[in-house]
Amino acid sequence: MKTRREFLGAGLAVAGLAGCAKHLPLRTATPVAPPDLTTGAGSLKAHAAARGFLYGCAVDVGLLAKDEAYARLIREQANIVVAENAMKWGPLRPTIDTFHFEEADALVAFAEQNRMKVRGHNLCWHRQLPAWFAVEATTANARELLAAHIAQVAGRYAGRMHSWDVVNEAILTTDGRADGLRDSPWLKLVGPDYIERAFQAARTADPQALLVYNEYGIEAEDAASETKRAAVTVLLRRLKARHVPLDAVGIQAHLTAGRKYGAGLMGFIAAARGMGLQVMLTEMDVNDREWPADEAIRDGVVADCYGGFLDLALADPAVRAVLTWGITDRRTWLNGEGARPDKLPERCLPFDQKDAPTKAFFAMRKSFDQRRIS
Repeated sequence: MKTRREFLGAGLAVAGLAGCAKHLPLRTATPVAPPDLTTGAGSLKAHAAARGFLYGCAVDVGLLAKDEAYARLIREQANIVVAENAMKWGPLRPTIDTFHFEEADALVAFAEQNRMKVRGHNLCWHRQLPAWFAVEATTANARELLAAHIAQVAGRYAGRMHSWDVVNEAILTTDGRADGLRDSPWLKLVGPDYIERAFQAARTADPQALLVYNEYGIEAEDAASETKRAAVTVLLRRLKARHVPLDAVGIQAHLTAGRKYGAGLMGFIAAARGMGLQVMLTEMDVNDREWPADEAIRDGVVADCYGGFLDLALADPAVRAVLTWGITDRRTWLNGEGARPDKLPERCLPFDQKDAPTKAFFAMRKSFDQRRIS
């Protein structure tokens, strides 16, 4: 027990300190910022990695250098990227004798600086061919054009690419061929074996990259999707039977909010797995063009579509990557090709026009978290 003198002394000391307080700087607690729940451990790439697969997006390469907010969003969320256009024939090869690799090189450099993987898109497609192609390409030179292009482009990045979409969208059953092949310029100029030739050339140019056949319109529970799935499955089996170096199939997953996805999709993925193929969701987005203008309604149905589709697809261990075609609503192709009838901007991606996370972001992340680790 303190004596009275000790007690009074302590009191005087406290009083003295109190009297000096006005001469001392006030020490206040440093405010603690609330945790950021959508970056770092909360990012899409982190949640995907925790379940053993990749998340990434298509990139407008020209925007990377000009828009730091856009570049930062991609760095924060993606561990794999693909060029929207920079590696397609048209932008890449303006004349038969010249290549413009600046944007493609920039994307690969950006990815390597940020420890991301890169997908190449694409080496053979019927669209976005350069204007000179219709004049210069003939039945006499088309095979060599294709092989030399693949050697030049895939060879330039050999050993640095996660995967290549070697052949893109080769099936169109409404063209009426028994084999389901699209009546494309490549089919006309080279013949049905152009697909095999493209894959062989890609393997020669880059022995390490995963080689992918990429296709759209094979996701839904309708007759057109079922017919196309069947034709794609036949094509994949034919390629495997002929020992074509095919490693994976890309399901583009351009989805429509409110449509049904289910057993047909899962059967296709299972069939691909049975052939020893990996599966990638390569171009995912969800258009809201069939829904009214109300943003809350649109955001809800788009999020539901993302969640329901990913719950299905990610249940199969063959699915190794999910890429959205873009990452922010302010940069989406859906506002151009097939835009909403009322011309309102689509609300179709994980981040909105102001780069804030949407309901779709959280629906995607929830689906990622529910995937079983095999």
